[in-house]
Amino acid sequence: MSPGPASYDESRSCDYGAPQKCPLRLVDDYESLRLFPLAPAAAFGFLAVQGWELGLGFGDPMRKSGRSMDEMAGVSRRSFLRTAAAAGGTLAAGSAFAQDAALQALINQHQRGSLGQGFDSASRTIPMPKASLPTLSQQTVEHTGQAIAQYESIVSRGGWRPISAAEGLQLGNRHPEVMALRERLTAGGDLDPAAGMSDVFDSYVEAAVERFQVRHGLNADGVVRSHTLAAINVPAQTRLAQLRINLSRLRSLTGNLGNRFVVCNIPAAHIEAIQDGVAVSRHTAVVGKPDRASPEISSRIVEINFNPFWTVPVSIVRRDLIPYMQDDPEYLSKNFIRIYDGKGTELQPSQIDWYSQEAVSYRFRQDPGDFNSLGSIRINFPNKHAVYMHDTPARNLFGEDMRFHSSGCVRVQNVRELVHWLLAETPNWRPEDVAAVLKSGERKDARIARPVPLYWVYVTAWATPDGVVQFRDDIYNRDGLGIVASQTQPG
Repeated sequence: MSPGPASYDESRSCDYGAPQKCPLRLVDDYESLRLFPLAPAAAFGFLAVQGWELGLGFGDPMRKSGRSMDEMAGVSRRSFLRTAAAAGGTLAAGSAFAQDAALQALINQHQRGSLGQGFDSASRTIPMPKASLPTLSQQTVEHTGQAIAQYESIVSRGGWRPISAAEGLQLGNRHPEVMALRERLTAGGDLDPAAGMSDVFDSYVEAAVERFQVRHGLNADGVVRSHTLAAINVPAQTRLAQLRINLSRLRSLTGNLGNRFVVCNIPAAHIEAIQDGVAVSRHTAVVGKPDRASPEISSRIVEINFNPFWTVPVSIVRRDLIPYMQDDPEYLSKNFIRIYDGKGTELQPSQIDWYSQEAVSYRFRQDPGDFNSLGSIRINFPNKHAVYMHDTPARNLFGEDMRFHSSGCVRVQNVRELVHWLLAETPNWRPEDVAAVLKSGERKDARIARPVPLYWVYVTAWATPDGVVQFRDDIYNRDGLGIVASQTQPG
């Protein structure tokens, strides 16, 4: 069934999130350099391994680091450990840093994200994901097939054994399970065997953990937290099955996609803008909860709504809004949500019995503004599910590992960047025009001159031409493997 015509329709709003302030903040780490006077070569190595703290990395999802002044005083131990690990292992590392063009290229991509630069000479032999490679392409199909052969070989050798007591391990720790962690990271291709075997969690291991985290869509901080440990312990046989299932999906999805299109990979909670086979813009996303799943869609983006109203759908009125009002009678007024009857007459919350089903017969509409659950932008496309992509005031959610919080719609980080790209061929909608209308607060729509194909897909395993194999949680249990979704959720 083909979707009907698309236009701005407040009643099709489907997502909700109470306004929140993001608790994360980005700070520079130059203070930790000041704490330790270093020789030039050692200082250079120190700067490189501290790179992701300085925001000099790339990747998805974005990680911001924030420290209080008290925490900053405690940075010296970590700084010293990084320096000792990078410079103490081999004097050749300094020249390797100077000669490593690939590392410099990563540093130059600092505006694209926050993946760390904690790689010494051995760990840099392992490739990191390239930000420009799209998830959907014929090359992805080919390399996913090659990854299947790779994982068949891993399984034939016995796979890897689970690690039981590694949670919380990080740089500088000494623990018997670090040996097992090294074996696991080596088996999966994240740690070069040349890094050796030791019970010390050194910079080699930290860099390998960061790479593993990036490949599994986790915040790349180099610490073995619960989500990381759970992903590490998914058996090789299950990963092989995941690759086989997703190879079929990828084959069906990589037909005539066009030269210019947008992809939202739901289990990755990630968006790519693709132009001429290159991912020119990447965005962390928040997608539907398991019980309010985001649907798979093939459509075209036709319109951008600026400073939109948000009309609360009946399902959210019933599930969320009524219970909120029962707990806090001021909830609607605090969030600038108005109530209208069938004739368009505005009502007061005190006129409604919140302990009956009376409320579902009214229309609830949130005013435009920074507090609006859609933020300042909605990206509109025709579909039978009444979903769309949009901005959000709850930007702290983009920093989480598990970004499955919406009621089906997709929230987009750095949505203005995506909108600028979508409107690049539309007259009178330059970036400065977008900025002006957003600043004005005026309700306005922009029809896209050439509608852009859009695909919401469900891909939990794939490999790209850079040789990197990526996995994501089967959050909606569509792979039929069960163990993937359950094992990667923390207890």
